[in-house]
Amino acid sequence: MTTRRATPKSSRPYMPGYGILDASGGRGLLPWEWAVERLTRSRNYWVATTCPDGRPHCVPVWGIWLDEAFYFSSGARSRKARNLAANPNCVVCPEDGIQAVSLEGVAERITDAAAIRRFVEAYNPKYQWDLKVETVLDMGPIFAVRPRKVIGVDATPGEFQGSATRWIFD
Repeated sequence: MTTRRATPKSSRPYMPGYGILDASGGRGLLPWEWAVERLTRSRNYWVATTCPDGRPHCVPVWGIWLDEAFYFSSGARSRKARNLAANPNCVVCPEDGIQAVSLEGVAERITDAAAIRRFVEAYNPKYQWDLKVETVLDMGPIFAVRPRKVIGVDATPGEFQGSATRWIFD
């Protein structure tokens, strides 16, 4: 079941020393759809988790933007899956560092068959893959990272200081 969330609140992120322009009245803030487009169309993503001893762990994954969350699969015994079992807080970033998006959220293990089916139905055409629901269930967990805070920055020349946007979710 897809739960529709309200559009997040947007503002400027706190970035002292970068010359970020004031956004009073919402001036120059990127629309949430800008971030969603990048979260949707990227092919590769970085997922950063925290090891139980506090060390960071960051790995590339394939994934999809679905039901207002970032979904990806993992081996059940992988470091990222074990890290998320101990501490579900993580960061997801699409590969583009010029029109950059950084999603901070909480990973939830997905066990609902309908959600897993939607994941497979979206994943296969994106990656020209033939993943089966049964394979997903056998290989390991599917995680959905629901955003709490997202930061987007367009670093194309002349855009950076007026584009930096933070979206906060309730």
